[in-house]
Amino acid sequence: MRVSRETAQKNRQNVVRTASEQFRTHGYDGIGIAGLMKAAGMTQGGFYKQFENKEALECEATELALNDNFELWAKAIEGKSDPLAAVAQWYLSPQHVPAVGQGCAYAALASEATRQRPALQTIFTRAVAQQIEHLVQALGEQPESRTEAIQAMSQMIGALILARAVDDEDLQHEILTAGQSRL
Repeated sequence: MRVSRETAQKNRQNVVRTASEQFRTHGYDGIGIAGLMKAAGMTQGGFYKQFENKEALECEATELALNDNFELWAKAIEGKSDPLAAVAQWYLSPQHVPAVGQGCAYAALASEATRQRPALQTIFTRAVAQQIEHLVQALGEQPESRTEAIQAMSQMIGALILARAVDDEDLQHEILTAGQSRL
């Protein structure tokens, strides 16, 4: 049975959105096509009608996740007098720690990107550069703003990764608090 172009497009968007969450949760190599399609509520057979291969989906899903990151960071700093403190308060929150599938793609996937195809690193490069530039603009484009933006971004992402890596809630809280206080 043929589906309309509109339905096919919605199905594709569903697969990309689902893959975006599944890759953040399980990693690129932690879930296969069958698992991705099942999570999207679709059959594996439909995958190759929509995507050339898994790497193509990885790129598209990662780009979506990184665009979502950008929008969330932008929302957190919009209109704030201290944009770095504002984003840190939101980003380094106890609620963000367990939200791996819906959370930060940098924290979930950046370390894996180096082991994937160069196209994925290009996507990360564009996203990181865009995020840095947005933070620089929020800080007022002073000579030290770029360095400050890179330091803050690196510190927050690193703190979130460490907080997610430990199973001691007190230590997790300490890591998040220390990350916020440095900003």
